[in-house]
Amino acid sequence: MPILRGSVTFSRFGVETEKHAPSDVRRWLLKGLQRQAFQPIDRKSDDERAAGFVELENPDGTGFPTSALFFGERALFSWRIDTLKVPGAQLKAEMEKWKTAFEREHGRRPSRAEVSEHRGAVRQMLRSKATPITRTHDLSWNLKTHTLQIWTSSRKVVEEIAVALEESFGARLRPLTPNAKAEEGALSPTPELMGVELSPQEVARGEA
Repeated sequence: MPILRGSVTFSRFGVETEKHAPSDVRRWLLKGLQRQAFQPIDRKSDDERAAGFVELENPDGTGFPTSALFFGERALFSWRIDTLKVPGAQLKAEMEKWKTAFEREHGRRPSRAEVSEHRGAVRQMLRSKATPITRTHDLSWNLKTHTLQIWTSSRKVVEEIAVALEESFGARLRPLTPNAKAEEGALSPTPELMGVELSPQEVARGEA
């Protein structure tokens, strides 16, 4: 998790949401995260991808206890993405072995219908044994300054997270980039705008 180890780079955004009283912020945040909480891929389905919010230090955790979620004025959590795909080469190899055994047993090649039916069964068998590839992208939401940092350079992932935040909190992300700041007439050479990497200690002190 980039927030807790090594140097880090991130995308920075201003967050525009509806106003909430301070006493409601924590409950509001918890409910919002749980609306888009991560759910594992159903191996019996055809889904190859699953994504959602998880706890920062526990990629399997979706309870978001206060002690694990809030650090001062910041809320720290992650966006988890799982992908589960059956390698085409593996599926092909299994099918070739089956075809050879079928011809030996029945004295003929399997029909298209038989091949199609068995391919589905083999694919499901391989899915049940496959290990999903898991990636997490950390987020730091400063509830006081209304700024959000996302530790990813993938525009697609940022857009996916933005949609999830919009659906969960009615939030809209406004990029805090040099161009955006210049348009506002408030450009200043902050580390994140200049592309400087910050250490976890600097992030924790709020120097981001």
